[in-house]
Amino acid sequence: MSSLTGSPALAAVSRRSVLKGATALGTAALVTPWGTPLKAQPKHGGTLRVGMAHGSTTDAMDPGSWEADFMIFQAHTRNNYLTEIAADGSLVPELAESWEASPDARVWTFKIREGVDYHSGHRLVAEDVIASIDHHRGDDSTSAAKPIVADVVDMKADGMNVIVTLANGNADFPFVLSDYHLPILPAKDGMIDPETRDGCGPFRIVDLEFGVGARYERHDGYWKSGLPYIDAIEQFVIHDDAARQNALISGEVNYIDTVDLNTVSLLGRAAGIEILSVTGTQHYGLPMDTRAAPFDDVNVRLALKYAINRQQLVDTILNGYGSLGNDHPIGPGARFFNTDLPQKELDPDKAKFHLKQAGLDSLSVDIHLADAAFAGAIDAGVLFSESAASAGINLNVVREPNDGYWSNVWMQKPFVGTYWGGRPTEDWMFATAYAEGVPWNETYWSHDRFNELLISARSELDENLRREMYFEMQQIVSDEGGIIIPMFAAYVGAYSDTLVKPDQVASNWRNDGHRIGERWWFS
Repeated sequence: MSSLTGSPALAAVSRRSVLKGATALGTAALVTPWGTPLKAQPKHGGTLRVGMAHGSTTDAMDPGSWEADFMIFQAHTRNNYLTEIAADGSLVPELAESWEASPDARVWTFKIREGVDYHSGHRLVAEDVIASIDHHRGDDSTSAAKPIVADVVDMKADGMNVIVTLANGNADFPFVLSDYHLPILPAKDGMIDPETRDGCGPFRIVDLEFGVGARYERHDGYWKSGLPYIDAIEQFVIHDDAARQNALISGEVNYIDTVDLNTVSLLGRAAGIEILSVTGTQHYGLPMDTRAAPFDDVNVRLALKYAINRQQLVDTILNGYGSLGNDHPIGPGARFFNTDLPQKELDPDKAKFHLKQAGLDSLSVDIHLADAAFAGAIDAGVLFSESAASAGINLNVVREPNDGYWSNVWMQKPFVGTYWGGRPTEDWMFATAYAEGVPWNETYWSHDRFNELLISARSELDENLRREMYFEMQQIVSDEGGIIIPMFAAYVGAYSDTLVKPDQVASNWRNDGHRIGERWWFS
């Protein structure tokens, strides 16, 4: 393997950053694999150079550990999944040509695509699918995907079919299998190698250095005819906003995944630069460890929720590129979004009332933040401390380093910052981060009624009853949960006008669902 520093472009930018149920996809469908018409005939060739705001020396190859955009981008660049979320939010086939469920949605049969080759030459078989999912299951699993596959009680292969039996019905199960932690990897003796760099996606890894960058080259044996359009990708970790934007303006990269919203208007006026803004389920939050005093008191949590000026954060931190959050993770575009829940606003009197209910006249707490948590997190903490002061709350902002934030601060300190790309379904989002005992329950919160509803709603086929359940769950999280979610943020990136994007861009993750390498091309 060559060294990353052997690539002049990688080395130059890295130094700067330090200084600063469907049928099979046929041939016709592959012309527009993301389900939207193309604005122009795509061309092949070129190297896509991407500057990313995330990436850490503590990243790892094990798919169960992936947690931030550098590794999620890597996941979709190198791998394929059983199902894919298209740009319009619909679910389409990928390695599963089709699927069908039993009437109670407990038994699912997935027909696995034939003729798919990994970068190593290994041919995809049904046993790879079983081993890839099994990696995240079991008592010893530490995978972040463990809770979303916890209901799987049996899997078996029947030729190129995989039959999955669940403990409970789940109408959303095919959506679950598009989760970025669940790539299909080659198996040997019934197990995958979690450290493998093999995959069957559009690009193969040539070089990867955690916290620095990666290089990928086109997988010539890719099963999606004609894809990808681009020949190679160079991925750079550039934490500093100014360095990342300067790299784009100077042409050293031609796409950046995150734009500093304080300077987005200036960047948009630069010659040859286009701004990409996509509204989705991304939200920024301030989770509290509900096991630790004073956050173990729901009244303290409510006092803090009424002590934050949400509109100020949307206007100042997001520069208007977003909307108000209401302390639960379900976005307004979701099927079962609670339209009846009153919007929380800055209310010092209510905050003081809840402090008194907690037996307190005042409150002094630390919040540990870094801009790795979300762009502008430090500034958001300062604004929060100013509004909280009006309620008798002394909020001390502790600045933490970006590198290692997700391993040393998040879920380690009692009051921190976080960001979530969201999930396509209510059940998926709640099961990933709010169910009792799941690895990414970042507030360590448990609520009996919530957990009861989570199980009931998942298997409920009556949509009206399901809506009532999800409405109540959002209310419980908002009023009793351990996280403040003040804002939903648009994904705002920027790119050179030499790049061409499809007419519709996905909103399930930034970077066109992290599939720009497959879906975009050069003019």
